Amino acid sequence: MMDQKVYPFSAGNRTMSDLLGGKGANLAEMATLGIPVPDGFTITTRVCQEYLRTGGLTDDLLEEIDKAIIDLEKKIGKSFGDPNNPLLVSVRSGAKFSMPGMMETVLNVGMSPEVAATLEKITGDSRFAWDSYRRFIEMFGKTVCEIPSESFAKVAEPLIKAAGGKTIADLDGPGLKAAGDAFIQVVEKHTGLPFPFDARSQLTRAIEAVFHSWNSERAQLYRRRERISADLGTAVNVQAMVFGNIGETSGTGVCFTRDPGSGAPGAYGDYLPRAQGEDVVAGIRNAFPLTHLGVVNPEAFAELNRIMALLEDHYRDMCDIEFTVEQGKLWILQTRVGKRTAEAAFKIATQLVDEGSITMDQALTRVNGEQLVQLMFPQFDKASAPKELTRGIAASPGAAVGSVVFDPRDAADQALAGKKVILVRRETNPDDLVGMVAAQGILTARGGKTSHAAVVARGMGRPAVCGTESIEVNVDEKFFTCGDVRVHEGDLISIDGTTGAVFLGEVAVVPSVVTEYVQGIVDPGAATSTALIKSIHRIITHADSVRRMSVRANADTPEDAEIARRMGAQGIGLTRTEHMFLGDRRVLVETLVLATTDEERTEVLAEMEKLQFSDFVGILRAMTGLPVTIRLLDPPLHEFLTDQASLAVDIALTQERGEAVDERKLALNRAVNRLHESNPMMGLRGVRLGVLIPDLFSMQVRALTRAALHVRAQGYDPQPEIMIPLVASQRELLYFRSSLETEVARVLENAGEQMHISIGSMIETPRAAITAAKLADYSDFFSFGTNDLTQLTWAFSRDDVESSFLPRYLDLELLPFSPFESLDQDGVGLLVKIACDEVRTVNPEMKLGVCGEHGGDPRSIDFFHHVGLDYVSCSPFRVPVARLEAGRAAVSDHATTGSA
Repeated sequence: MMDQKVYPFSAGNRTMSDLLGGKGANLAEMATLGIPVPDGFTITTRVCQEYLRTGGLTDDLLEEIDKAIIDLEKKIGKSFGDPNNPLLVSVRSGAKFSMPGMMETVLNVGMSPEVAATLEKITGDSRFAWDSYRRFIEMFGKTVCEIPSESFAKVAEPLIKAAGGKTIADLDGPGLKAAGDAFIQVVEKHTGLPFPFDARSQLTRAIEAVFHSWNSERAQLYRRRERISADLGTAVNVQAMVFGNIGETSGTGVCFTRDPGSGAPGAYGDYLPRAQGEDVVAGIRNAFPLTHLGVVNPEAFAELNRIMALLEDHYRDMCDIEFTVEQGKLWILQTRVGKRTAEAAFKIATQLVDEGSITMDQALTRVNGEQLVQLMFPQFDKASAPKELTRGIAASPGAAVGSVVFDPRDAADQALAGKKVILVRRETNPDDLVGMVAAQGILTARGGKTSHAAVVARGMGRPAVCGTESIEVNVDEKFFTCGDVRVHEGDLISIDGTTGAVFLGEVAVVPSVVTEYVQGIVDPGAATSTALIKSIHRIITHADSVRRMSVRANADTPEDAEIARRMGAQGIGLTRTEHMFLGDRRVLVETLVLATTDEERTEVLAEMEKLQFSDFVGILRAMTGLPVTIRLLDPPLHEFLTDQASLAVDIALTQERGEAVDERKLALNRAVNRLHESNPMMGLRGVRLGVLIPDLFSMQVRALTRAALHVRAQGYDPQPEIMIPLVASQRELLYFRSSLETEVARVLENAGEQMHISIGSMIETPRAAITAAKLADYSDFFSFGTNDLTQLTWAFSRDDVESSFLPRYLDLELLPFSPFESLDQDGVGLLVKIACDEVRTVNPEMKLGVCGEHGGDPRSIDFFHHVGLDYVSCSPFRVPVARLEAGRAAVSDHATTGSA
């Protein structure tokens, strides 16, 4: 039926993740495959969306849930809420996109003291029965009643000490019952109400808690980071409980069909006997390697390996699987395409190609530019022989150096202040996300390779070392010990997530081998080349072969141009000539502004021309045979002059001392005041500056034309292009283009040479975008300057908003991301699309590109491909990323990934 709100697992499949969420869709898929999945049902994401709008569960929904429970009772042969034959269920979140640990779960729903007593009687296992009881009370209190974990830890501590244990897992049956009873008092004191032992009430409140958790602080933070829409909502999965804490023949675990850290083939994971799922994921107890299951239960281990192979073959990707063994029988609780490190992503993609599971086009969609960026980060220099403090589990690769911080909020605050920190915890939980995002790396005393810290760190590309049993973390007093060594908050440490090593102090770093590869230093075909380099080379080479857009670089110096070319750039899309007059050269612009006669102005322009000529020669040589787009001076002149306030204070202090003020300084002060603008980004700059001071731009064009002729005479193949900035009108462009063409023609005539130099314009004002068809009559090409186009479309001054209200807008999800980091496709992107469509109607062959910072952003590159741009231009070190993403964009319309 059209308005169905609840789906049994038998009624779904993996294509229904929009409606059932990823977890629900995959549970339904596994049920169809005949995999042993505890039965249950899924409440759809639409219900969550409606609940968050209205704040309540509707009567018709409650009726569907009741019917689903009755159907589940019939299948299981137990009764929900019946203390004599109890059915217990788990209530878990499950959004369309995996958000590990970011939303809530409640296990053992339907529990009561009477149910626990029945479980003890049925199983003869007192510890299991009252452990399940204690777990439910604590989880319900924390999740549904929002009681801090510390409140439960405080009342459990004396019970644990009395039993001579270290953790609550050391208590026996009576001790766990006492802990559960104490937890009930905590809940009742906090809520002022009796604890709800009615099973239906527990279920309803648990469902509401999961819906609420969609908008929890950590979930919002994770969505912002992963750019997941806030409108999707989460599904809720209600599933019959199976118990991994019944005696020594039971346990729980998490496994991957390949190593998510290195990409190595073969089963990989953790197993924890006599435990429930959150023990492994939360890292509360250090687990055994997955192979331990093969020792204690060879039959279940063999069945698990069969299912792992089945799922990887079915999904054609590495799978992440949660499982429970209940009294010797294996149950699969969930599966999903597993999160992996950047290294693993590239290696697994090519492995699957070699195994015949996917095509190279599909392999290209399994990796992304941000993963390539992660692999280009520096690594520790082992040649420096750093002294190792200890070693834990290598949970997420990479090198990280920072000051020790124990509180996630402190980590976020210090990172915001510009400090590099390492977050140190006993184990992490989802509430620590704010600190994990801010930290350079993560170090935990507990937890394995499948713990929360490891999974989240791998997903974010953060180095992490987990399960470092040799360290004792004292969060309250803010230090940790390792043997006789005490490390305090603020001390500098280094962690290597690739090896698990922890070092005191700062370890030197060296460029990664991936950076050396993309720079052409490492030969991917050499026998010594690593599997990672070979995988990256295969995938980037394939991206180059299928992409439609070319990739250029933004480069302002010959050195940058050489680097860009080594990185695979197919030309320069933006040379910012204003950058050539910073530093020691700034005085030339200052002198030009202060010139009072034609002779003085001609003299300084001649000096500037010499420098420009030299710069252009170097860049054109480095890019021989490839286009080089030179943008004429763009920023306001005041940016080259002394700050107005500083100059005024300097003059005032000099006068106060009774000293004479230098005449040049006084003249400069007059010029600064004359050129001062209230909003300089919308004032005298770009083409407007060229109209008012034509000699300045004529000098640049003259230098460029002379440099091109000089380079050609040396045997190179220069392909210069001139780009006019901040164009807004047709008449403005026509007027200015004519003057530039005259100057180019004059230089060529004087030299007795011929050369074609294209003259194009930047599209960086909304007016230029919507009138692009008219501007096309007088422009050889267009390049979208999306930085300024974003500022002018949003009425944002980038320098101001990023330090004022933009962070708050992001926190409140009023903006899903900064429009300066990734293109606002609905607004700024619409202007780009309008311009492209209009231009193509009058000149289908006109070259269109982009040279703003968005040219190196993966999501933006995909958009630029689909609106029909011919090239993107980005910083030299983003060129390999852009090449990869342009290839991904080209295959995205027709490649089938096989992923869930």
